[in-house]
Amino acid sequence: MIRRVAKRGFNNKYGVKVGEVNVSDLEKAFDAGAEVTPEALKEKNLANYRYKALKILGTGEITKALTVSAHKFSASAKEKIEKAGGKVVVLEMAKPVVKNKMKVGTKPPK
Repeated sequence: MIRRVAKRGFNNKYGVKVGEVNVSDLEKAFDAGAEVTPEALKEKNLANYRYKALKILGTGEITKALTVSAHKFSASAKEKIEKAGGKVVVLEMAKPVVKNKMKVGTKPPK
């Protein structure tokens, strides 16, 4: 017989999983003038896991001009990319699926 082990702590099923990539990783993996997208990061094995949003963090230095597309950027990452002559493109996050569009406490339409 198999016993079920209880989960410990709080697991937020509505939380957004954020994939994180540092500026120093972009410097190592991409050539100057390259376009960095979530698909390109998966090909380079920098963000090859499941996430709902991709965030670029400002750890490290960057000297190459890159066009970086992501859902979120830290303030320091945005500053470093633009200072190196690159562009920052903010992608739109996917809308959450709403199963019941009725508001709580309202009656259904007749």
